[in-house]
Amino acid sequence: MKKILLFVACLLPWFLNVLFMGNNAFYDVINKPFFALPDFAYGIVWTILYILIAISIYIIYSEYKFKDIKSYNAALISNYIFNQLYTPIFFRLENLFLAFVDTILILITAINLYDETKKLNEKASKFLIPYILFSIFACILSITIYFMNL
Repeated sequence: MKKILLFVACLLPWFLNVLFMGNNAFYDVINKPFFALPDFAYGIVWTILYILIAISIYIIYSEYKFKDIKSYNAALISNYIFNQLYTPIFFRLENLFLAFVDTILILITAINLYDETKKLNEKASKFLIPYILFSIFACILSITIYFMNL
């Protein structure tokens, strides 16, 4: 039961950004490139990514005490903050440029999180690879949407 609670504690915070979704209609009316995913796919992709991230975090926190992995914690927290900021920036503020900047920061911090994770547990770091790949896609999509809507 303790392991399940730890995993849930690793997973649930990633879904907080859903509370700040705001105006979904905004996404419907902006110009999007041909390679943008269908609306329903984002929820599926992010759910899978959040589960993979949570597995990685769970592995690390199963092996290490929080106080003993300061650089990992800094990488995790910085990535988490930028990830959570995207939804209010894009959907509430409707700021395409800041959303693009945030996607770059998400990618940079995701790569840093991967590196810090790999130092501690190579297996745990592999769960972050899809997140990095999707973050690259998100950067490309975000800058394209920005320029298409100038």
